[in-house]
Amino acid sequence: MKITKVDILYLAAVEHRHLVLCRVHTDLGIYGDGEVAGIHACRAAVGALQEFAAQIIGMDPLRTEEIWEKLYKGCFWGQNGGGITFSGIGALDIALWDIKGKYFKVPVYQLLGGKMRERVRCYASQIQFGWPPLYHTGQLTPQRTPEEYARTARLAVEEGFDAVKADLFTFRPVAGREGEFTREERGNAIHPRELQMIQARAAAIREAVGPGVDLLIENHARTDAFGGIQIARSLEQYQILYLEEPSTPAPYITKKIADQTEIPLASGERIYTRWQYIPYFENRSLAVIQPDIGNCGGFTETKKICDMAHAYDVGVQIHTCGGPLSTNIALQIEAVIPNFVLHEHHVNTRLTVNNGVCLQALQPEKGYLSIPDLPGLGNEISSEAYQMAQQVIVVE
Repeated sequence: MKITKVDILYLAAVEHRHLVLCRVHTDLGIYGDGEVAGIHACRAAVGALQEFAAQIIGMDPLRTEEIWEKLYKGCFWGQNGGGITFSGIGALDIALWDIKGKYFKVPVYQLLGGKMRERVRCYASQIQFGWPPLYHTGQLTPQRTPEEYARTARLAVEEGFDAVKADLFTFRPVAGREGEFTREERGNAIHPRELQMIQARAAAIREAVGPGVDLLIENHARTDAFGGIQIARSLEQYQILYLEEPSTPAPYITKKIADQTEIPLASGERIYTRWQYIPYFENRSLAVIQPDIGNCGGFTETKKICDMAHAYDVGVQIHTCGGPLSTNIALQIEAVIPNFVLHEHHVNTRLTVNNGVCLQALQPEKGYLSIPDLPGLGNEISSEAYQMAQQVIVVE
């Protein structure tokens, strides 16, 4: 079996977010689909995909290790690269594993070691955007008051979720304002009024959902180490499962924050490949890693990272914030690994505009997602996606 061509689809999906998808074709008529992680520099990812796709034409798609090494070692900027490089490699690698599953007529998880669980526990992710009804056609709604955070958290819990995640810093209390103080005005420290805002929102969520629901806090690497420590300490009283990206992902910074708080730390959507994860494992700064399969080199690389984490007794929560295909992608590894923690179910998955690009868009039932048993990923790009795409590039 040989790779004959690669389709690259660039399409707008949700508000500012865009999707980059790919389909790898073979001479046997079997094709596989992949997705770049939900990144902002999507045009650059399209370029990376074009470069890498041209290098795998004529190769055997079942030889995923060989192809991964070829792309990694053959790209001058690939070694020790970042999100763009590994998004290009990752999307293609995912598609190759999809082909492999279809060729052997088994789900990808079967090729990765076989599933340990029939379903995975999910958390409602990014509730600062609200938690709209399924297949909502409107815009996501910024949550600003503690009462709004509480109401949104209750909506998720009423659906069956027993874990929710919020970024308490994304939106200012008053629309159209960037807050009482800018970073330039207040310096590196978080102003007390900002800490009060964060605490009020966390307190409202905790009171609304009670002690039997896990609360995860997102920070999107917005602050430096000093601010990250302030935020962590201010939230310790609210029974936080883990704090995500408290500062710029760097092993020594993360370690500094971990040493100053009782809240477990998580990070990973901006950490790429096993080589970049090693220092975090060695300094014991992360309780949970969050690799994104779509920007960390695909299944071939992410499975290695998960296995390394297991050796250090570190949990894994796959970062999942893209299109509906990314849900199926994440489930393949989450079904297999012993150190699985939670599945991220992003608010974007609830929007109609984000669901027409694939044949299906999996949604949890009572807070759990079942593992699909179809060959390959168990989902694929729809014909509508080709029509919706702003650009379709064919590499032969």
